[in-house]
Parts: sequence; structure tokens; C-alpha cells
Amino acid sequence: MNPTAIVIKAASEVTLDKPELVRGKRVLIIEDGPTVTHGDMAYGVGYVAAKSFHAKEIVDPRKYAVGIVKDIFKKYPHVTEVLPTVGYGNQQIRDMEATIAEVDCDTIMIATPADIRRIIKFPKPTARVGYELKEQTTPGIRDVLHAKGII
Repeated sequence: MNPTAIVIKAASEVTLDKPELVRGKRVLIIEDGPTVTHGDMAYGVGYVAAKSFHAKEIVDPRKYAVGIVKDIFKKYPHVTEVLPTVGYGNQQIRDMEATIAEVDCDTIMIATPADIRRIIKFPKPTARVGYELKEQTTPGIRDVLHAKGII
């Protein structure tokens, strides 16, 4: 459509701050809510990390769901193996904490853009999932922005 467009190929490389808490463990994965709910995805980067870092089992959180969390699973039935964040109001946080406290797992994997450990109490060890953009071709983003005088 645009023959003059510059194409930069890239991949998202999954990162995990504490792989020893995932390998061979039963894990609960907390994903970015809008990605898996409104975005119609069954899972996100947390699920990919659990598989990549050889979790023994991904624990289905649905049977442990409380309040607003239970409502989310009813509204978005395609979400089955991950716990989506439901917002950060007082009731939402209480229901997330109650749900998390009930889940029978070894480790809680946090795969949300914000580090929710600052606002939610976790009763078990946590591992933080992220991803880094890895450019696979040149020129890269920085090169293009520099050439255009943007940076």
C-alpha cells in the first residue's frame, strides 16, 4: 500500500525475573485484563513465559474466582487458563486478592504492564514477566527516527 514505507522486523523476547520460581512449578498466571478480555485473546505473555520456562502446570483460576473476578470469567468465557486483571478500584483489588489467596499453586506469575505487587498482596512467591522488543533488521527504529530528524 505504501511502497516508500520503511519496514522494521522485530520480535518480542519474553523475560522472567525469577525463572527458578517457574521451572517445574504449578503457576497462576495474572495477565493484562484488557488484552485477554476486550482483546479476545485466551492468553498473553504470561502464558507464553510459563510454557517457555517449563512450568509443571498452569493452574486454572476459574474455580477459585470471587466476586467481580467471577463475573469477568462469565462475561469472557474464552479466558480459561489465566487470571485477567479486573481494574484497580477497592472492590476489584479485594476480589483479586481473595481469588489469588484461594488458588492452589506454587508461584504467581505477574504479566501485567504495571507491577501490581505495589497494590495487591500476594500470599505466595511472585515472578515478573515482561518482554523486550528485539529488532531483527536494519535500519532500526532509532536509526529511522534520527534520519527523519525526530530524535
